[in-house]
Amino acid sequence: MPEPGAAPGLVDVARKFATTLTDTKGVTLPPAELERLLLSFAEEVTEVVTPAYEGAVLRFTTLFSSAPIGIALADPSGVIMEANAALAKLLSSTQSRLHGRHLADLAATEHDATRIRSCLARLGTTEIGRLTERGVHLDHSQDGSITTNVTLARLPGDRPDTHFPVLMAADTDDLHLLGERLLHQNVHDALTGLPNSQAFANRVEAALGAPRTEEIALVYLDIDGFKVINDGLGAGVADQVLKEVAGKLSATFTGHHDGYVARLSGDGFGVLMRGEDLTTQHVVNLVERALEDLNEAVYLGGHGIGVSASAGIVVGGRPGGGHTEMRRAAELALHRAKERGKARWMLFDPSEDARDRSRYQLAAVIAGALENGEFSLIYQPTVKLSKPDEIAAVNAGLRWNHPEKGELDSEDFYPLAQTTGMTVPLGKWLLAESLAATARWRARFGEATPDVCIRLPKRLASDDDLVMLVKEQLDRHNLPAKALRLCVDRQSMFDDENEVYDSFTVLADLGAQLVLTISGSADLELIPQFDLPVRHVILSGPVVDALADCPTEADLRHLRQLVERGKELNLRIGAEGVRSAEHAARLRQLGVLAARGSFVADSATGDEVDEMIERHAG
Repeated sequence: MPEPGAAPGLVDVARKFATTLTDTKGVTLPPAELERLLLSFAEEVTEVVTPAYEGAVLRFTTLFSSAPIGIALADPSGVIMEANAALAKLLSSTQSRLHGRHLADLAATEHDATRIRSCLARLGTTEIGRLTERGVHLDHSQDGSITTNVTLARLPGDRPDTHFPVLMAADTDDLHLLGERLLHQNVHDALTGLPNSQAFANRVEAALGAPRTEEIALVYLDIDGFKVINDGLGAGVADQVLKEVAGKLSATFTGHHDGYVARLSGDGFGVLMRGEDLTTQHVVNLVERALEDLNEAVYLGGHGIGVSASAGIVVGGRPGGGHTEMRRAAELALHRAKERGKARWMLFDPSEDARDRSRYQLAAVIAGALENGEFSLIYQPTVKLSKPDEIAAVNAGLRWNHPEKGELDSEDFYPLAQTTGMTVPLGKWLLAESLAATARWRARFGEATPDVCIRLPKRLASDDDLVMLVKEQLDRHNLPAKALRLCVDRQSMFDDENEVYDSFTVLADLGAQLVLTISGSADLELIPQFDLPVRHVILSGPVVDALADCPTEADLRHLRQLVERGKELNLRIGAEGVRSAEHAARLRQLGVLAARGSFVADSATGDEVDEMIERHAG
């Protein structure tokens, strides 16, 4: 028994028909017998009409009724049994008027009717399952005829060796419009409506292939800090901002020197300009106007949003390699603009490009150089000012022994390592090798061995696994934690998430010594303010430089106050950048305990440090 409101079951269907038949004259079977026969028949039907079959029928009928092209289903003789709404609309007719007509009768001319009959005959006598006739004129009730592309196919019948023809027709004008729409979508950005990167590349290539009488310019613009808008206000507002940017750029550049604006990436836009009278000044003027317009706030969702943008410009030069090389040149100029403070433009400079290529080549091979053993440790000794022959600590750094460029100091490659993500591997190597060297010195020189001090790259200093990494290296070399000094400055110590502060605090609890580089009293007061576990401070910068030659009384007083405050905080005070013995003597008189700099050695190899320690130990 079906649930109330549900479709009737087989028993209900059988009873319904049995009752109907018993009321009909000439039926002598009792209702119960007819019910049994009909139920048996229905069960046989359901053995054939499986759920899969019913699903297929449902899918076909849905497709037939909702298809955007005209479809007519005919009997084996070609007479239309069903026509969908799309075909009726195409012929400006109705579905009921199309029923009962022969497929060939849909043709507007006898020639086209013959073409349809010929296709029907070929479908019935060959193994061909589908035939297409282009440019067939069908009868249109209002316009007389309409040009279509007609496809005739055959569907299998319900008995073996039978088939039913189906006709499908599409207006060639609609197909053309569809093709145009698809082409537009293929070469335009869906959000802004601007040409996309592929369209821009094609336009640039065409411009590069034009006669040399025309000058061309390419501008690459990128929104500064767009991630802040996206993360802070949501993707919906960010999309609206991109639309506003697209509109402002189009308003600025379109109509000037055949200006062509495209969206090249998420928040990156390109502009191509060309013309015989195009000059660098014209391009710069338009770029400056665009950057100024972008700064004007637009109000979205109650927020007044203004954006800044940076731009890289290539004018006149036609670098080899076509579009790819020209776009790369504009991107390099854009990167230089961002490096110099953003919200500005830069012209492509071939000489700077050559230098950048050399730098980027270095950046690209750092990983291989590390794996191939091209890096070594370099040290800067810190000596006790009361005993200049006694090393208190050595600051360990990296040197790259490049096979072609010779010895490269850390400032030559560390900024490049930051761009390629190699600072962390380099920092790990520095930590491991420094502690390994310390272990060797301890085995040889015992208590005369200086502490090793290293400055970890910020990305490693804020790594969640830093504490575990340091402990593993200390345990591996059987070193006490106090043998390691970690040097940090104010900016690195207090990052956005306080990750460096948290990690260094734990390491200090384990026994590692923290060294804070300071340049004035504001830095020094961070120690009591945040209860930093610091026991060593290193004076650096102008406060030390001022005592190198003929210091003023104010310079002396300032440094004396720093040292006195440091002693109040139970800190050991050192200095870096000490140039001469006289410089060191002045610092010692004011209470500085240790120093490093050229008065000892700007740098020393491991062997040279061995000799210095050995002299002290002897």
